[in-house]
Amino acid sequence: MRLRSMVLLLAVVPLLLAIGAVVWVIRQQSAQLAEAQMAAMQPILLQARKDELQHFVQVGRRAVSHLYEKTGHDPAARREALELLRRMDFGNDNYFFVYDLQGNSLMHPRLNEIEGRSQWDRRDSNGAAMIQQLVRQAQAGGGFVDYMWNRPSTGREERKLGYVELVPEWGWVIGTGLYLDHLQEAQALISRSSAEAVRLTRNQVLFIASAALLLVAAGGLALNLYEQRAADGKLRAMAQKVVRSQEDERSRVARELHDGISQLLLSVKFVCESALLQMERGNPQAADTLRNGVGLVQGVMRDVRRISHGLRPTLLDDLGLASAIDQTAGEFGARTGVEVKTQVDLLPRMPEAVATAMFRVAQEALGNVEKHAGARHVWLQLLHGNAGLTLRLRDDGRGFDVPAALREVRAGLGLTNMRERIEMLGGRFVIESAPGATQLTVWLPPAALKP
Repeated sequence: MRLRSMVLLLAVVPLLLAIGAVVWVIRQQSAQLAEAQMAAMQPILLQARKDELQHFVQVGRRAVSHLYEKTGHDPAARREALELLRRMDFGNDNYFFVYDLQGNSLMHPRLNEIEGRSQWDRRDSNGAAMIQQLVRQAQAGGGFVDYMWNRPSTGREERKLGYVELVPEWGWVIGTGLYLDHLQEAQALISRSSAEAVRLTRNQVLFIASAALLLVAAGGLALNLYEQRAADGKLRAMAQKVVRSQEDERSRVARELHDGISQLLLSVKFVCESALLQMERGNPQAADTLRNGVGLVQGVMRDVRRISHGLRPTLLDDLGLASAIDQTAGEFGARTGVEVKTQVDLLPRMPEAVATAMFRVAQEALGNVEKHAGARHVWLQLLHGNAGLTLRLRDDGRGFDVPAALREVRAGLGLTNMRERIEMLGGRFVIESAPGATQLTVWLPPAALKP
């Protein structure tokens, strides 16, 4: 995986994980908050219902109190009180009911068929004897009873909270009740509000996450464009270097041919013409002139061989890298008078590109010593081991400013070419210089040496 892709992956994956964690935490916290709100509101709502029921029963008792307080056991007063309570309903499902202490239904506006009949043994779906509970609660001074009862508007048995009080003058149990579906409605409302809050928060988080992902994508695109432009710039620079190197090489070969071989061939031509004239005149010195021409031809051959070696190091093909570098160092010392000490290990067979690159670097480095260093001693090492292949060249010359030399196009071209040759093979190129000492170190990893 490319480094850029890894960086983008390391940026996006933690972001997505963090977003998922935030959404999950918000969802859990909202659910817990909804439960806490319901737990806090339920007692309040229930108490409000209880207060409402007490108020209704007290209103009903006051409405008939003048009858049971003044008339005693008058049957007509009782009938009037029951009819008055029958008409005092407050909604389809909210009404008053009256039982006696034996559980007989005296008045039920929604279940006329049970009036006058005992409901003492009646039980709800939970098995609770709710009429008995209502009577006992009234005898105990009044209170609340939670039970199941058919809802008139739906016909389904639902949870109901009843409140009863005793009218001791007539032995009546007067009560009313409210169905507790409002608690479920409140819970559903809180749940819906919580879900809506979670949805809005989730959408906000997703919007922020999308914006962050777009920023990451834009950053990645910008990085790609930047790297593409940088790569294009490097390619253009390398193309220019290749063209410049080709032109420099052509110029060098042209100079060599014009200044060296061309002049020697011209001299050979003159010598041969002179020898022909001498032979035509019978001059005995014609043989010496021809021998001089042969010597000039040999010089031409040497120059051609030198130029050919400069274009393609045939020493590598004939001797191998170790011997070629050793011989090149010896020729350098003989040509310049600089004392050269070499240490060259036996080398395994390696790719041609590696051998050529190392030879060219050594050749270029020795050429730089000859042109610029003014050194008296050169130490050259070519070492092979488990860590790879190392070429080290050190001289005691005047030294130079390495960064400044690399900034100068012409002066730094040779150093740049050497470094690029080595870096293309996965190696390292290091040059250190100070007055009185310059050292070049080239290292190639073992993987680069495998054929």
